[in-house]
Amino acid sequence: MERTEARFDGTELAAASFTAGGVTETHLFAKGGEGDFARQLGGVVGALDAYLRENGVARGAVAFARYFVSDYANQAGALRDIVECGATCALSIVQQPPLGGGKVAAWFYVIDDRTGVPSTAEAVPGSAPGGGLRLKRGAYEHLWCTRLTSGDGAADSFQQTARIFADYGDRLERHGCTLKDNLVRTWLFVKDIDSDYQGLVDARREFFHGHGMTERTHYVSSTGIGGRASDPRVNVLMDAYAVKGVSPRQIRFLQAPERLNPTHEYGVTFERGTGVDYGDRRHVFISGTASIDRAGGILHENDVRRQTDRALENVEALLADGGATVGDVAQMIVYLRDGADAQAVAERLCGGWRAVPKVVVLAPVCRPGWLVEVECIAVAPASNPGFASF
Repeated sequence: MERTEARFDGTELAAASFTAGGVTETHLFAKGGEGDFARQLGGVVGALDAYLRENGVARGAVAFARYFVSDYANQAGALRDIVECGATCALSIVQQPPLGGGKVAAWFYVIDDRTGVPSTAEAVPGSAPGGGLRLKRGAYEHLWCTRLTSGDGAADSFQQTARIFADYGDRLERHGCTLKDNLVRTWLFVKDIDSDYQGLVDARREFFHGHGMTERTHYVSSTGIGGRASDPRVNVLMDAYAVKGVSPRQIRFLQAPERLNPTHEYGVTFERGTGVDYGDRRHVFISGTASIDRAGGILHENDVRRQTDRALENVEALLADGGATVGDVAQMIVYLRDGADAQAVAERLCGGWRAVPKVVVLAPVCRPGWLVEVECIAVAPASNPGFASF
């Protein structure tokens, strides 16, 4: 994993790249600098373009982008003008204010293929413009669906979640996929996590069980976290990633039982992490992970430093279960319940985690006692001759 940091006209950028077989995957985080929102947003987009130019990568290689913004309702116009008009990727936008300064940060995922293997990319109609991308590369099709909502602001979180998953299941079927076989990762953003999370949990459990996904089979990696759409009627917003062409032999569900318990034991239905093996690499997706013990309980209540340490230890254990290390981590998102804890948490993100491209955002975790949650994606070297390369 090659990691770099740069600064473009006041905008900070951190990147991690993995290359094998002529294909480079890069995860980048860009953080807004000074000025009003439009200026900061322009700086973030400009930093991405400058990085791509310096590395000889086409703009169309950006497959996915998520913008973390401080006030989505008032910033939606600038986002439409500057981002959506030029979007060539799956576009995610969520109100989760970046901490440490700035009104906007962005996570970009870039696939730079120098092999000459034909690939096709097409937009996937969704709940919002630029709401998805279908990318066919070799033996696989990668499907991102973003900013999915129920389309019914009158519904509660249970109803909105149920409709989002029903619609998403139909989308997958239209692309020859199923939730059970092809869905790898979801992100669920909840407007009022303390009031509305339980409705999400109940609706997801019912939907998964109806599609043959139980504690005896498997779920998917996920983060359920505080976050808002621009429309105040939206209680639940979802992003999802699926891969067509993978076989069950390529997928492993991570547990780290010496540190964590299965999520179904405390009533939720997601996997702690998922590993996907390709011929030339392994992807490891770590779900939102908090300061939790082997019984599902909260450790170190009211101590954000010790909670951060425990969350990172849990993440390391899950990475190890997936055959990866901190050195393989390409990106990290840290969610804080209280923005005043940002400096204390930054002090804990040192050592091997310091160089990992990351963003720290204000986003309440699903239980009030949890002050911090961490998720990440790793890309590790692997040789699996029986599988097609990424």
